[in-house]
Amino acid sequence: MRSKYEGPGESAFYPWLLLAYPPAHDLVEGPVRQAGPAALCLAAFVALYTLSVALSFRDRHRAAAASLAALVAVTFLLLTRFAEGWFPLATLMTIACGAVIRGRAVYTVLTALTAALVLLMWRTGAGGENISMTVWGAATGGLVVSVVLKLFSVIAELRETREELARAAVAEERLRFSRDLHDLLGHTLSVMVVKAEAVRRLASRDAGAAARQAADIETAGRRALTEVRATVTGYRGRGLAAELASARTALAEAGIAVTVSVPESRMAPEADALLGWAVREGVTNVIRHSGARACEIRLDGAILEIHDDGRGPGGSGDGNGLRGLAERAVALGGTLETSAADGFLLRVTIP
Repeated sequence: MRSKYEGPGESAFYPWLLLAYPPAHDLVEGPVRQAGPAALCLAAFVALYTLSVALSFRDRHRAAAASLAALVAVTFLLLTRFAEGWFPLATLMTIACGAVIRGRAVYTVLTALTAALVLLMWRTGAGGENISMTVWGAATGGLVVSVVLKLFSVIAELRETREELARAAVAEERLRFSRDLHDLLGHTLSVMVVKAEAVRRLASRDAGAAARQAADIETAGRRALTEVRATVTGYRGRGLAAELASARTALAEAGIAVTVSVPESRMAPEADALLGWAVREGVTNVIRHSGARACEIRLDGAILEIHDDGRGPGGSGDGNGLRGLAERAVALGGTLETSAADGFLLRVTIP
């Protein structure tokens, strides 16, 4: 449930226990009636608050709800029986409510608790200023916690959805590629098989006819090889301009500032495809692995550089994507270099 949750964890809620310092100070100083039972109740309050938050972040919702109910009961016991001025504990109570209760139910619970606090403070003769401050702290404490946790949950869900869409797009592209190869090669290979059978039959009877059939096989094979190369080239990259446009959009959606310094120029299709693939692979690493805030894409002559202020792809070495990109660069007579000295730098040099 919370494997990709990146919001505030349970440890962010424990410093709020400092709100329990005034009651603890009162117990030490001695102005509290029935100090022994009051101290036990205050200890139970702290324990139940900690338990409620911990259980909630461990996705044990029923146990967390039971602990929260006990926390509410102890809170009102403290406020009505032992010390009427310990109203900061009410804010801790509502913070725990925001952490434990999910959905719109939290608004109903917070409204009921706030109304009960107003009634309690009014009956104890508290002034309007004290009532307003306590109600404001209690209500906003629970609401802010609930809204923040919901916001981070939605962000986590959006990231999971984006990753799922990316996986679906890859699967669809693989299906398209296999379909294209089948359409290209299915008929050609069938013809080549038929002609090879004819060569086998004619080899001992008519050498000239067999040679003509073999020549047809060679022609069909060369044509199929050309078609496969064209298809693979189109599959591997869309060209530098198209990949730069996609990179700008993807980086902007990921919240990464991007600077592009690429002059307009004409280059060979193979070089254009390689640089486009380099931009795609580099930007993918920036978005998925680097944790960067800014990225610069620069083309200076025959050198393409993608530089970000993050930590790079990580791991013990280059991933499959970078290894594949290096192989393509070498096949074209170029080189690929990476550096993590200042952020992460990907440099591709073409002939």
